[in-house]
Amino acid sequence: MPKRRDALRALPLVLLPGLGVATRVRAAAGDDPSNAAAECVIPAKAGGGFDLTCALARDSLQVVRPGRPPLAQSFLPGGIGAVAFDRIATGRLGGPEVLVAFSSGSLLNIAQGRFGPHSASAARWIAALGTDYGVVAVHRDSPFRSLADIMAALRREPSRVVFGAGGTVGSQDWVKAALLLRAAGRDPKSMRFVSFEGGGDALNALQGKHVDVFPGDAAEALQAIAAGAAVRILAVLSESALGGGLTGIPTARSQQVDLVWPTVRGVYMSAEVAEPALRAWVDAFREAMAAPGFPALRERHRLYPFSLTGAALEAYVATSLAQYAKLATELGLRRWSR
Repeated sequence: MPKRRDALRALPLVLLPGLGVATRVRAAAGDDPSNAAAECVIPAKAGGGFDLTCALARDSLQVVRPGRPPLAQSFLPGGIGAVAFDRIATGRLGGPEVLVAFSSGSLLNIAQGRFGPHSASAARWIAALGTDYGVVAVHRDSPFRSLADIMAALRREPSRVVFGAGGTVGSQDWVKAALLLRAAGRDPKSMRFVSFEGGGDALNALQGKHVDVFPGDAAEALQAIAAGAAVRILAVLSESALGGGLTGIPTARSQQVDLVWPTVRGVYMSAEVAEPALRAWVDAFREAMAAPGFPALRERHRLYPFSLTGAALEAYVATSLAQYAKLATELGLRRWSR
């Protein structure tokens, strides 16, 4: 059984300008860290869902606490969150002024042991700010005009359909693609999947027609489309049709593919942070999400309602980890030892 610890050590640590700013500008002893200089670590490259998460965290806090320094944004790509989680768990990153973005995909990776020799208890799950939904998207000029076209192609010859998205085998975007193949009656192992360090890079590849299908998330796809990307969404992986930027986009279920994939987005901190500081951050985000203007702000960041904090979020994380571990077993994914 391979050790995920060794794989993580092989990943380069890329610290872009800004990482550690809040650490160097610590609040005075006894101050509420949620009112002081702090940063939100984006554990991927720019342009993906983690980027949107930190932007929403920054903007929502600023609305209810306009006097606080704006939450700094820092990038730490590597393993779609694996490097950031490993450094939080080992104490090389953290403190009461460091938040890290996470998604349901992060929980899926932890459930498989893909985030190193650490359990979910290495982090404290502070707030879920909203939910995204999976999408199946193609280039605007793609011959695939509907999800049915993709399913037909998968049934005929799955190796001719090239998927491209953030993460490697076992990541949430890979799992979405694998579930499409399973729905087409094909073995997910027959899939061609190109891995990228985040949804932004994958969407760039889709624009360049280097991949055929993007099984990513709605928020990042909509952000790319708003910026002029030649991308067309064929299906949204929600229980029912959605509004906002996804108005008029059919669900996979309405196209006879029973696939639903919500992607919860939020922030966590190191479990080593003192309890008073953790409670301060939970209270800050609870206040932010209860503010009258938060629904509009969440919609502006292309997310849908899903708000949890503190103990309720910790319980949700525990339930999700169990569900993802079961799904990984069903798909024959390898569990990394811890």
